[in-house]
Amino acid sequence: MRYRRFVSSQGLEILVGQDDQSNDTLTFKVAHPNDLWFHVSGFPGSHVVLRCAAADEPDKKSIDEAAALAAWFSKMRKGRNVTVHYCFAKNVSKPKGAKAGSVTIAQACKVKVHPSLLDPPSD
Repeated sequence: MRYRRFVSSQGLEILVGQDDQSNDTLTFKVAHPNDLWFHVSGFPGSHVVLRCAAADEPDKKSIDEAAALAAWFSKMRKGRNVTVHYCFAKNVSKPKGAKAGSVTIAQACKVKVHPSLLDPPSD
């Protein structure tokens, strides 16, 4: 499936959808319920998943890096202070009949970030 893989500076995996279909697959088939899910607020963009260990809360730096990737892979790439919503993947749902890539979220937090791109891992 079409998604990109990055690693946060703290060693956590970050996955980024590349189109509407891969966004749906990433969000509803790849993400685990306790992974964090990110999307830029109010504009089209990629779904981003920060992999989280079952019991561990991810660190603030990894959250900021995943949010910065969500901003980078969105229509707000050239923005300065971009608002990104995030929540647990289990709080993301798809409205009945919605097109690919469309979701609703519950219990979301938000963070303001400058869009930036991490170096992809060298696999």
